[in-house]
Amino acid sequence: MSDLPIFSPLVLIGVGSSFAFSGLFYHLYKEKKDELVKLKEIPKFIPDQHLVRILKASPHRKLQYVAVEGLVQADGETLASQFVPRCFGVIQKIAIEEHWKVWNNITRTWNSRTTNRKETNNTVPFSLVEPGAYISDITVKVHSPLEASGWFLERVHCRVKHAQEGLVEVLLEGLGGERPMAQKETEELLRVGTTMTGFGEVVLEGGTGTTMRLQAPQDGRRYILVPTDYKGFIERHEGTANLWKRLTALFGITGASLLAGAVYSTMGKNDRRD
Repeated sequence: MSDLPIFSPLVLIGVGSSFAFSGLFYHLYKEKKDELVKLKEIPKFIPDQHLVRILKASPHRKLQYVAVEGLVQADGETLASQFVPRCFGVIQKIAIEEHWKVWNNITRTWNSRTTNRKETNNTVPFSLVEPGAYISDITVKVHSPLEASGWFLERVHCRVKHAQEGLVEVLLEGLGGERPMAQKETEELLRVGTTMTGFGEVVLEGGTGTTMRLQAPQDGRRYILVPTDYKGFIERHEGTANLWKRLTALFGITGASLLAGAVYSTMGKNDRRD
């Protein structure tokens, strides 16, 4: 009688891990596909007369949850970059942080530590206007953009100043086991002219004009601002879904191959014994 197949621990670990990862990636793929279906159901508009007409015909002159794609335009004065000439925006964040090395007496090693972080945030009112429109009085004001989720700032400046070894640094190192390493300086902007898509509630201001307001939805859904057009936003999510799908197939095939190889090898050994 042939012995029952007995796989090595490494093979069992490989097969189990492959199928486990395949199941995990399939779960992530299904979640992303469901999210994509919901995203594609959201009505998409640009700031134009068509959106104005729809709002005027809607109850309470508002749409509860839509996507609006347009170009960023300051409602008044813009914010000038402090480091880049002729670079203007409507939201600005400047951060300065110091990097130190601290001596650990237990591990006898130097560890990195960030300290004295200073951050300055500036913002001016801005709106979204129709892409390609040379002059337009139809705008969608973006209300409370800092409350929205999504990372829409562009890094326009980054400089690292490395500390010089001087008398002060030597004294600090000797007394406290600390020494400065570098100072990092960054500036991020939401630049004028950036293509942006906002997801939220749109309200017609005044009820009869052409000025609209994009704001956080009152039904609990996420208020989102992304620095891309609607098509690019959807394509990015589709790319993530396809990645999870490919990883699902890759690990599934790997697990099946390892299992088939182990079974074939075990059966071959049993046949030779017979």
